[in-house]
Order: sequence, then C-alpha cells, then structure tokens
Amino acid sequence: MATRRKRLVKVILLGDSGVGKSSLVDQYVHNKFTDKYKATIGVDFTTKEVVVGDDVMTLQIWDTAGQERFKSLGVSFYRGTNACVLVFDVTSHRTFQSLETWREDFLVHGSLATENNEFSPFFVLGNKTDLKDREVCRETAEEWCRSKKEVLPYFETSAKDNASVAKVFETIARNARKAMVTAEPEETPLSVVKPVTNDIASWEGDETKSQCNC
Repeated sequence: MATRRKRLVKVILLGDSGVGKSSLVDQYVHNKFTDKYKATIGVDFTTKEVVVGDDVMTLQIWDTAGQERFKSLGVSFYRGTNACVLVFDVTSHRTFQSLETWREDFLVHGSLATENNEFSPFFVLGNKTDLKDREVCRETAEEWCRSKKEVLPYFETSAKDNASVAKVFETIARNARKAMVTAEPEETPLSVVKPVTNDIASWEGDETKSQCNC
C-alpha cells in the first residue's frame, strides 16, 4: 500500500471577540461545546488531520484574539497562511461590518504559503445560527461575498449544534490541496534510451550464428 503524502495547511480564524471562533475550533477538533465564554488571549492553535485523495492534510488551525489590543500580536502569525476564515455573529451586525477591516488587515500584513490566483484564501462564516434575533440575513452576507474581486465562499454555522462545522474545514482542506498540487512544477518524463551493446547477435537477430562447422 502506497504511503500517503502529508501536507501542512495553515488556517487562520479572524473576527471580532465573541463571534465563536474558539467554539468552532473546539467543536471541530474536540467535538465539544461550552456556553461559558472565555476570551482567547493572544493566539492559540491546534491541529487535526483530514484525508483528501491520496494525501493526509494536517490542518494547523490558528485561533486569534478578536480584541483590538491583540491585533498587532496576531499580524505576525498571518504569514505563510493557506486559508483565512473570516467569522462573524449573525445576531450582531457590528461583527459583520468588521469583516472588511479584518480582510484588509490580512491583505496588508499576511502572506500566502501558496501563491495561486485560481484559489481565494478567504472563507466567510456566519456563526451562531442557532440563536434567534438574527441581524444579518444570508442574502446580505452572500451579497458582500460576491462584491469582492474573488467571490468568497460563504457558510452558515452553529458551533453549538455542530451545524456545517466539519463541512467548512473539509472544504478548506480540499481547496488547499488543489492549490498546492496546481502550484507544483510538472515532472518532466524521462526519455527511454535503448542500451548500447556490443553483442552483434542482439541487433542482427537470431539469424546471426557462427558458420563454423568445426
């Protein structure tokens, strides 16, 4: 059985404090959810492996603090990113409006691990769909995603109900693999060279035999 190739995928989660970034990561990686809110201090990361085709994709998921005072700290972790996930709370229009700032911040300070214009590094998540009193409808979010030069993939999730959480990260893994494979140089096929031989019989055929009757 052939050994699967391992690829590292760096994923950054950006968004205001309280939108549920840490809850999304906990639900996806550890299959758990808690209603107790605990703000992320600085930056934290965890990993999970996903099999895509013949490859094992190790998702290195970076959960960044959403507080303004930690923004400068997070910038240094933007570099070498494969996917940037912009998260907002569907019950808070303010967090949705902040997406533009987070996106611009990444474009200014971040750098991609794989430079490939065919694949956008951005994914947009409208989280907390399990809550009532929604302030941002799906149509508004999708319109914002379509307004960008590269249309941004949009998902609606609930970390509490585990709704579409795995789907998001599996999509990220597949897109990252496509970008990596596309960016890889094509292998030049080796020319088949016929070996040189001094054996006359090998190139004159079986008819070449000794005529000696001794």
